Amino acid sequence: MNKVLVVMCVYKNDKLDDFKEALESLYNQTYKKLDIAIQEDGEVLSEVDDYLQKQIDDSKIIYLGKREQNKGFDYSLNELIDMGLKKGYKYFVRMDADDISISNRVEKQIEFLEKNKDIDIVGTYIEEFGDGIEYNKVVKYSLTHNDMFEFFKKRVPIAHVSVIFKDSFFKKAGFYPISGHINNGDTLMWLQGFKNSCKFANLDFVGVKVRVNSGFFSRRTGIDKALSDLKNRLEVIKELDYPIKAYFYALATFTINILPPTPKKLAYKYLR
Repeated sequence: MNKVLVVMCVYKNDKLDDFKEALESLYNQTYKKLDIAIQEDGEVLSEVDDYLQKQIDDSKIIYLGKREQNKGFDYSLNELIDMGLKKGYKYFVRMDADDISISNRVEKQIEFLEKNKDIDIVGTYIEEFGDGIEYNKVVKYSLTHNDMFEFFKKRVPIAHVSVIFKDSFFKKAGFYPISGHINNGDTLMWLQGFKNSCKFANLDFVGVKVRVNSGFFSRRTGIDKALSDLKNRLEVIKELDYPIKAYFYALATFTINILPPTPKKLAYKYLR
């Protein structure tokens, strides 16, 4: 058995061409000793399911099956991780079903984790690219644990789609919290990590290309999503004892989150 497991969820909005490109980017990694585990979270497009079944038949995929009802991203990731831990995997690669991993991404991150035994999770920079819209941006993050902790008082210090976890992260911090929040599992996961003495790092290269379409910004718009984000941000500030100015960052982020999609697109491009 390989020691590296990619965990990926597929759901109804994933398109066949995007899914193919995501999987091909994994098949073409310079690091070859990895397995890929996929959970279908509720109904998916029939052509996506057909393609996935062919990949399973070729023994390229560990398939956790298709649940009838969508239970959410965090729930699915927890199932995948729990399965991987029980099978003895040491490293867990996060990957969305519509993003593209750069060919040497896994190799460089695993090499870093092997050399730095104290690190429990490592991410990379990401490049957001427009899919049907005009948009392109490289998003950079702080590199060291202390700088990432300092940055967390403003917003998340690591790109969820770029991370590789060491099994020690889950042993210290547990799984993704299932709290009913809207697509915010990563914020609460990083909170659990910092609270439980997990060591964070980022590498200074673009490891993942993230697909950005019109739905990317509309999914991040609306009062319910903004309030959910704000609630999580206030929890982070309180639990990690950040100074008073962190509340001003939270208010600024809330203001951006309630913007309509077009001005939000500009805020994402120029204020991150």
